[in-house]
Amino acid sequence: MNNDGSWLTDRVVAAERETGTPFDLSECVREPIHRLGGIQSYGALVALRADTIAVVSENASALLGPGAVPGARYWDPAQLDALRALADADAGQTAMMPVEVDGRWFDATVHRSDGLLVLEFEPAAAVTTPFTTFYAPIRSALVRLQTATTVVEAARAAVREVRAITGFDRVVAYRFESVDGPGEVIAEEVAEGEEPWLGLWFPATDIPPQARRLYERNWIRVIADVDDATVRLMPADPPLDLSLSVLRTVSPYHLEYLRNIGVASSMSVSLLSGGRLWGLIACHGRTPHTLGPQSRAACEFFGVALSLHLSALDEGDETVARERSRTVIARLIERIAEDLTNPAGFERVVDADAVVVRMDGRTSVHGRDPGPEALEALWAALPPTTAGEPWHSDRLGEDLPAMAPFTGAVDGALVLPLSDTGDLVVWLRRERTSPRRWAADPARPVVLGPHGERLTPRGSTAVFLATVRGRSAPWTPTDLAMAVELGRAIMQIVLAHTRRLSTLNTELSRSNVDLNSFAHAAAHDLKEPLRGIANQAAFLMEDNTDAMDEVTARRLASIQRLATRMDELLNALLYYSRLGRTDPHREEIDLRAAVAHAMEIAGPRLETAAVQVTVSPGAVIRADPVLFDEMLVNLLVNAAKYARPDGPRTVEVGTVATGGGPAVFVRDNGIGMPPHLREQAFQLFRRLHPQAAGSDGSGAGLAIVRRIAERHAGRVWADDSPGGGTTIWATFP
Repeated sequence: MNNDGSWLTDRVVAAERETGTPFDLSECVREPIHRLGGIQSYGALVALRADTIAVVSENASALLGPGAVPGARYWDPAQLDALRALADADAGQTAMMPVEVDGRWFDATVHRSDGLLVLEFEPAAAVTTPFTTFYAPIRSALVRLQTATTVVEAARAAVREVRAITGFDRVVAYRFESVDGPGEVIAEEVAEGEEPWLGLWFPATDIPPQARRLYERNWIRVIADVDDATVRLMPADPPLDLSLSVLRTVSPYHLEYLRNIGVASSMSVSLLSGGRLWGLIACHGRTPHTLGPQSRAACEFFGVALSLHLSALDEGDETVARERSRTVIARLIERIAEDLTNPAGFERVVDADAVVVRMDGRTSVHGRDPGPEALEALWAALPPTTAGEPWHSDRLGEDLPAMAPFTGAVDGALVLPLSDTGDLVVWLRRERTSPRRWAADPARPVVLGPHGERLTPRGSTAVFLATVRGRSAPWTPTDLAMAVELGRAIMQIVLAHTRRLSTLNTELSRSNVDLNSFAHAAAHDLKEPLRGIANQAAFLMEDNTDAMDEVTARRLASIQRLATRMDELLNALLYYSRLGRTDPHREEIDLRAAVAHAMEIAGPRLETAAVQVTVSPGAVIRADPVLFDEMLVNLLVNAAKYARPDGPRTVEVGTVATGGGPAVFVRDNGIGMPPHLREQAFQLFRRLHPQAAGSDGSGAGLAIVRRIAERHAGRVWADDSPGGGTTIWATFP
């Protein structure tokens, strides 16, 4: 919006100025067209407060007779009572009846406004056309209208019938792209010699918001003569609200526009859908043309019938579209159940250039990807949303100024929040660039009309392009409804997954408790007989040293060695089991000090293997000191076990900052791990190089390291070291 808060954007106003006319289009937007203080001169207006005339047109005495103006007491009381009853019946513009005033007959139309009874008088025709004359052709026209199966067919039938009823030279049907969008001529009936307008587009600025609101309140607007001298109302202040008036004068800007395109008279019939302006039937005449109340009533009735039929056709089209989308959703359900993050196929539910799914912090794009910068800007600019309630815009650059730099890449968005934690589905549309025929010569600059400062006719391609620039195709009610329906299907799957996951987690927790209890009990219960086996073997060797043959001695030594090995494995199992039940107590740990402490245990082994250790300075980790020390000891001892055969042998310990916290690395230049076996190295009692490690060790070191990281909500993985060897990474969020 521009700085005066009007409906026009700064871009449209600037484009209008650049066309070369000094006219300020925003004046049209600000104009109070329902309170212009005048009526057309072929009729007269009298507004009553009780029995007193509160407002009257300047021509009332001349048209109605001098005896009619002093006050309502001079009028027939029965007629006044009938007019009041008619106004209260809320019959719209059809609230009309013939009345006699001062010996002359008039067609009086009545409504209430600003607390007044407003009476508008038009001289009755010399010969009144009976209603039966209108009834038969209108009935036939409505029957023909009902046979139309598409919106365009209905519009074609409508313009034919309205032209037959009114006799105008041109009758066209406009369909507006959106509530505040431009309009397209979808049907027309024209007299011979008239230039065809079928397929032409007119900008949204031709019908400003206040005009659209009037069309929604008042089905008919008639201009008998564009050169008519407006008759003023007295008193002029405050101006009477003429929203429902049939004689209401028209904006001088619009009158000038009509003159400049060669129109002498006109009529507009509103077409509504759901109470909002869907389109117009616009009638133009080359000469002045006054329509009587009965003709207007017939056109209004026809407009109501056509609106109902168009609504039914639109509803039918929406039903077909929704059923098609539901079929697509039903087919997608099985795939969605397997992978919620894959948006492929979502564009068949709601037509879009791209579909984005953001789930658990991960983003997946299907279609024309606008790029990570555009998506990050969109996430940051989105207003607060509620799960299940869509937010949409077909002009992102205007509604979210932060998206203006990405105009052309993404111009429309339909956002469906799936949760309150940022999970969502977004359909994206680019700027619509489909060709449109503009209602003037695009090569011809805008010029002033021969009747004043207005465009002739609006040949401003720049204004039109400024109106549609940065806009995608609008999101329809069907688009919104189907997005919500897809969201419900996704949420049902998520809830099913959540319930299943909860059940699995409960079972897993129970299994883990049972497993930990078993491991703890097994380790304790097995150690006692194992010590007995080792002791008995030692006793046999001591008591029978001289009498024992070499084979028996070797076998008893083997029993002792295997018992010792079994004891180490049980100790490792017991420690691993205990880690599963330990909650880490986090403290800030200086990495250099932690490595120095771990070297007290791992140092002799590293010295024996001639491994040189270096530590990055200044790194601080938040972790459990005891568990972190255990992790470092295991990793340093592993580096000594699997050192390269020839020197130099090195180990580097350091940290790298990540989005989720620091990652600790222990990097050696040893014999390395085959890539396909790295994950196996973290399994309990799994040793990839038993010969290189010698006979010591349980094979539980890396499994313990992973368990420690997981207890800190982190993760562990192995990677190649530059120049050979292995780097073990551990994160501490």
